[in-house]
Amino acid sequence: MSTVLVPIELPEWAWQRAEVRKALRGRDVGAVFRRVQQYGGVSQARIAAAVTMTQARVNEIINGKREVTRLDVFERIADGLGMPDDARQLMGLAAIRQGRGGDRAFALAAFPEVVHVYARQVAASEDIKQLAASAEELDVLAVRGLGLIGLKDSLLRASLARPVGRRPRVRVLLLDPESPALVERAAEIGESPESLAAGIALSETRLRELSDVCDLRLYRYDMRPTWRVIRVDDTMFVSTFDVGWEGHESAAYKVVEGPQGPLFRGFQRMFESMVNDGIRVI
Repeated sequence: MSTVLVPIELPEWAWQRAEVRKALRGRDVGAVFRRVQQYGGVSQARIAAAVTMTQARVNEIINGKREVTRLDVFERIADGLGMPDDARQLMGLAAIRQGRGGDRAFALAAFPEVVHVYARQVAASEDIKQLAASAEELDVLAVRGLGLIGLKDSLLRASLARPVGRRPRVRVLLLDPESPALVERAAEIGESPESLAAGIALSETRLRELSDVCDLRLYRYDMRPTWRVIRVDDTMFVSTFDVGWEGHESAAYKVVEGPQGPLFRGFQRMFESMVNDGIRVI
């Protein structure tokens, strides 16, 4: 007879340790499982039972042979490990505490517009390329954009060469190299302002070359970078900038346009506002 096991309970201090919070922020489930073993004194079998996986699957995740990307799996892991709200939020999940009206907070998976979460941009690369190959519209919000669209081997560059008559509309927002926000961002990532500004200048130069293959418009914005956005028609890939890491190092959320979803429309509204307030370069 099988035994139903209750969620694992770690001491509160375990969730506050720097290495645990780093693993949560990076959605490194293998590292989380290893710390649960270390601080909870539990076996792989116990973890597997708590998160409703096989022990073999848990072993693969711990040893880096398998990666967790599905939101419902992240939710199941958070529930099985008894994660407190702040730990859940570091992983990009909704809190489960009771609201003022006594209602349980929505789980992130309850919003159908968020269809996938990737641990890093590289994991989303093939998905982005496939969608971009036939897209009619492409929006990019970045800091310098070299890895996204600026260089010849960048993520989106090859997708823009189309037969005559099928030129996509492309809008790119890059950080203004002359703004105070550039100095602030350079300090956040440990780079000199001169180096960061030079990277943006290079990207702008390379983007001018795309005028022959697409309807390209390039704008500069002057606020501290927070969001990195790639919109491919009715699909967005959203990640973040923060102190110490670049956008491609963040988890990437795939968000699709829907009749009631607030995220897609909210990010689109933000992008349009930044275009309207920005300085057009091309």
